[in-house]
Amino acid sequence: MPIVKYPRTREPLFYEWDRRAQKCGLRHTIYAVNGDQYTGEWLDNMKHGKGTQVWKKTGAIYNGDWKFGKRDGYGSYSIPDPVTKEYRKVYTGLWKNDQKAGQGVSFYPNGERYEGEWSDGVRSGWGRMYYQDGSSYEGQWQADQPSGQGILRLPNGNRYEGGWKDGKKHGPGRYFYLDKGQLLEGTWAADIAKCGVLVDCGRHKAPAPTRYPIPKIGLNDPDGVLAEAQALLDDSHN
Repeated sequence: MPIVKYPRTREPLFYEWDRRAQKCGLRHTIYAVNGDQYTGEWLDNMKHGKGTQVWKKTGAIYNGDWKFGKRDGYGSYSIPDPVTKEYRKVYTGLWKNDQKAGQGVSFYPNGERYEGEWSDGVRSGWGRMYYQDGSSYEGQWQADQPSGQGILRLPNGNRYEGGWKDGKKHGPGRYFYLDKGQLLEGTWAADIAKCGVLVDCGRHKAPAPTRYPIPKIGLNDPDGVLAEAQALLDDSHN
């Protein structure tokens, strides 16, 4: 009886080629069509684990954690200086879904720095901002602006403690004029003090005190108030 030989069943070659092309585990540098390059770990053909990405168009570098093709975890993002060509760190901290999220530090070109919480790529939560003029803000942030409760410290030592909204003083607060030795306690709206009480506070120790102290107002002693005011006027004439 003749032996019949059947051809062995074999899947098309492109299936095999596709399996070989799938990237999984640690790989050497992989170049994209646009010139971008990635060196690091892969999973199911996606960047996953530890890796370094270099964008050809901008020269920017990200070195850190990846999750299913996106920056996720801890990592640093740097860009080259247009003049010196040396890399300048822009952000170091946590990422989620390719955006800054969680605790991180951002460095700005003018020397300013932000340390604190992020959400969806913008400052949100509690953070501390150091400005170019030497002032600093520490407090709550929302949508990349001071919002909530916070403290603004100025280079001359003066400070504001109170409410903020959209980056401006808003709501109840206290402004310490330490250079003059005075304290303004009141309510602000859109960065403007609408009403409040101004009193002397450490005026005798202030570096640049006002010429005259603020008279103390006693509702139960109107004669005393008038006498104090008259004494100030007499001093001004002498």
